[in-house]
Amino acid sequence: MIPRRTLLSLLVGALSTTSLPAFAQQAPFDLGPEQPGRIRAEKDPAAIARVPNNYAFAEPGVLTVGISPGGPPLATYATDAKTVIGADPDFALLIAGSLGLKLNLVPVAWADWPLGLASGKYDAVISNVGVTEQRKEKFDFSTYRQGLHGFFVKADSRIAGIREPKDAAGLTIAVGGGTNQERILVEWSKQNVAAGLKPIELQLFDDEAARLVSLRSGRSDVIVQPHAQLVFIAARDKDIRRIGTLSAGWPLKSDVAIATRKGSGLVDALTLATNNLIANGKYGQALARWGLEEEALPRSETNPPGLPKY
Repeated sequence: MIPRRTLLSLLVGALSTTSLPAFAQQAPFDLGPEQPGRIRAEKDPAAIARVPNNYAFAEPGVLTVGISPGGPPLATYATDAKTVIGADPDFALLIAGSLGLKLNLVPVAWADWPLGLASGKYDAVISNVGVTEQRKEKFDFSTYRQGLHGFFVKADSRIAGIREPKDAAGLTIAVGGGTNQERILVEWSKQNVAAGLKPIELQLFDDEAARLVSLRSGRSDVIVQPHAQLVFIAARDKDIRRIGTLSAGWPLKSDVAIATRKGSGLVDALTLATNNLIANGKYGQALARWGLEEEALPRSETNPPGLPKY
């Protein structure tokens, strides 16, 4: 007999695949290849001056950026199935413009970006890369977004908000098995029990579609997964809403950053360019295009403390 969870995942996965054309037509954000609403930056002389004179770009006059098109709104393929669009590509365009360079986005599998960056195939990776102490041994980082998980509920849910462990006491939460979110919520539940509160009931699912079915059918009170993914779904389907966010590195902060080769000297220019984009408002405008204002940073940092090994 096929386990109920597996059967549900297979059924929903099949339904999702057959509905892709409708999905493209109903998308809440512009998924066309032209991207007329992209925010663009002027040359930033201060940032340009920070680029080392001896730095050799992968292609002269071009900022070559590795990116993994994992899905909207961060990075995905446009409706032409070849142009990479999303919040990360938009930010890459801002950085390239600030440095007075053209942008070349190189689609890459997530597992392959470290080798490609280390070998000089591209100058930087802008692809939702979190800062960790282990990664800092080989790469430099300029932060540009918060790493967040999102708490979302049905649009008509009576749950007002979740900001700390006690707010989730007694709730049934759908989460991906073996994920960082599960690790955090297990700890939250332990804290609640120690404080005399009800535990959190975790429902573990293998895929997003199954988690959403559980939420929409009322079997789960809340769904938790990377914030940006749920922002897109909420805007598309209009039947779920955000009630809180959670640092992806809880209890520590977890920032997303531009990755560059360790010691290449490019990191200071990228951090300065990012901070100037924050100051002139273009950074916020670019995030707002994709509904990601909640993930904005007040300032970019070079090689901040990263997440430790777990």
